[in-house]
Amino acid sequence: MTLMLARSILVFVWLIGQPVTGHADGVGQDVWQDFISKAESEYGDEGRRAASFLYEARPERDEGISLDLLEENLRYALQARHEFPWSRSLSAERFHNDVLPYAVLDETRESWRPEFYKRCRSIVQGASTASEAAQTLNRELFNELDVHYNTGRKRPNQSPAESVDQGRATCTGLSIILVDACRSVGIPARVAGVASWHDKRGNHTWVEIWDGTWQFTGADEYNAAGLNRGWFVNDASKAIGGDTEHAVWATTWERTGSHFPMVWAPDDLAVHAVDVTPTYASTDNGKDSEAQAFVRVWDSRSGQRVVAEVEASNADAAIVCSGRTRNGTADLNDMPELRFPRGERLTLRVTVGERTRSKMFTAPRAGSTTLDLYWDELPLSRAEAEGVLAERWLIRAGQIAEERSGELEALAFVHAEHTLRYLERTFGESQDGERSLWISLHGGGGAPTEVNDKQWQNQIGLYEPEEGIYIAPRAPTDTWNLWHRGHIDPLFDRMIETYIATRGVDPDRVYLMGYSAGGDGVYQLAPRMADRFGAASMMAGHPNDAKPLGLRNLPFALFMGGEDNAYNRAGVARTWGGELRALHKADPTGYAHKIAIYEGLGHWMDRRDAEALPWMASFTRDPWPTRVVWRQDDVTHTRSYWLGVPAELARGGTVIVAEVDGQEIAVTADGVNAVTLRLSDYLLDLDLPIEVTVNGKSLHKGRVHRTQAAIDVSLQERADPRSAATALLHLRW
Repeated sequence: MTLMLARSILVFVWLIGQPVTGHADGVGQDVWQDFISKAESEYGDEGRRAASFLYEARPERDEGISLDLLEENLRYALQARHEFPWSRSLSAERFHNDVLPYAVLDETRESWRPEFYKRCRSIVQGASTASEAAQTLNRELFNELDVHYNTGRKRPNQSPAESVDQGRATCTGLSIILVDACRSVGIPARVAGVASWHDKRGNHTWVEIWDGTWQFTGADEYNAAGLNRGWFVNDASKAIGGDTEHAVWATTWERTGSHFPMVWAPDDLAVHAVDVTPTYASTDNGKDSEAQAFVRVWDSRSGQRVVAEVEASNADAAIVCSGRTRNGTADLNDMPELRFPRGERLTLRVTVGERTRSKMFTAPRAGSTTLDLYWDELPLSRAEAEGVLAERWLIRAGQIAEERSGELEALAFVHAEHTLRYLERTFGESQDGERSLWISLHGGGGAPTEVNDKQWQNQIGLYEPEEGIYIAPRAPTDTWNLWHRGHIDPLFDRMIETYIATRGVDPDRVYLMGYSAGGDGVYQLAPRMADRFGAASMMAGHPNDAKPLGLRNLPFALFMGGEDNAYNRAGVARTWGGELRALHKADPTGYAHKIAIYEGLGHWMDRRDAEALPWMASFTRDPWPTRVVWRQDDVTHTRSYWLGVPAELARGGTVIVAEVDGQEIAVTADGVNAVTLRLSDYLLDLDLPIEVTVNGKSLHKGRVHRTQAAIDVSLQERADPRSAATALLHLRW
């Protein structure tokens, strides 16, 4: 039986025939008078007094409660009263107030006693005291119901059936379950809690049970050492008696003139309460001279807390204090308390499993603070970052292999509504276990499908690299602009990263070439996807509106027949060659290029253009160039090399130039007012401060820490371990 089916059956059993309010037997006082009369008739004076007690302090919301529910509740309560020894010894007042009630707070009224009586009676069998029985329930029941702490519940004041249905509850819902469970077997129980801790860090509820005196425990927080223990003891000791918000209040059925503060319904005064703050009062004030911090550790990707060992050490490396954080099954406020001298500069060491990460922290000079530490955002050393990158890449590569196995089998990559089919050949031997990847674009375009198919079939046999996987993709459309429409870029990204993840392709040895209309595509794709390729070669194409400015770090070759005059291809190629020469002259370490104009040849170059392959193979991509020139085309991107921009600022025509000199980065940006620097120790030393200027203005001075979060973001954006950033710096001006 699946967990979901089991839970559904449990909730169904719980709710069968369950009336709540508005029963046909009557409404308002008619229901209650009938209840009292029937209770006296069936149980005598004991029944009358019990029913009258519930009636006298009933909440207004229960005027029309079901008569069946009231009778059932009384029947099972009295049965427990006479069955369990700890209940038989109770005074009538204690039984009435803390065992008999059919509700705890303002939760949905429901038939919980029969199911709880059946379950809990079995669990407490063999217990000799109320304390022992309550401890056993707290240890066993929540696992049996499969309900644990989770802030994803629908609302805080859930009834037991609502919590069981979801398999989750927060401290209030869990406390309602434990109180009802205790009452079902005759143990006096009530909810206690604060609307806000003394330092306004949050609210909390827990459970008190009566065994000669009131004792407390956290719901679903079994402590083998016994009752009157819990992570909240220190917080509760600082409660402010008489204060609605900051006192510790316990629920009661009797009218007291005070109300239990329900943070989810602050205007509801219907739940009576007693101030039990003195029970929790602290007698130890010697720690007031120390700073106080509560610590939680999170995984920001999942939004869940993680168990971690946390210790603080001073400048002499002496450990000042330590604690252990809780995970998702514990209350949000269940945090270790660290104490240290006020204002002291400390190193926090956080250990999850066998890994430890550190963070500097200055203790508060007054009051207390809550530290929410995100494991994947804690600083990493260079060696740690390299290890995390290798680990996260294996995970990401595995995800890609699983997600795209069907596409690889079908020889077709899919993005949105477009499909990129391809043919493949393999040449030579791999280098150190890695392959180069050659993407060769066919011509045609603006022609019937069968014509473009023929061009595609021809392309797979057109070139033969000495080594590598040679791919001839089939353009997804038959339009004239086969290879430079907006869907091509994400399809090529998907194809390249899949081959890197599953076929051992070296990310720095991916090459692009194309003939005729395929050459048109190279003209367009090479500048806008420059950071993907080791080199690119254009054969017999036309650039249309493409510009060479973005080719600063991408070696680019241009092959053209001198007599290829259709669309003035040869003339435009000569112009582009001149522009590349001028760019290289102005920037001698960039714009590597080769221009080959074969005089006397037309559109077909008699395969002389095959010299492109050894020329390209002599280059490998530099994913971390010290100078980047990024010009956005009409098809835009959100990153290029180690630069990024928000999606809303990815606009055609914008230009960003960025250069690294030692530990300084100078950025010139035209058309954008925000940039992300994707940093790595391959670019500069992240153990040292860096300074960033944008358009001549200094925007950052200091360290930028390596983090797992930066690595995860980078690998999610693009599955390319060689270009993955280990640190991110977001700037806006």
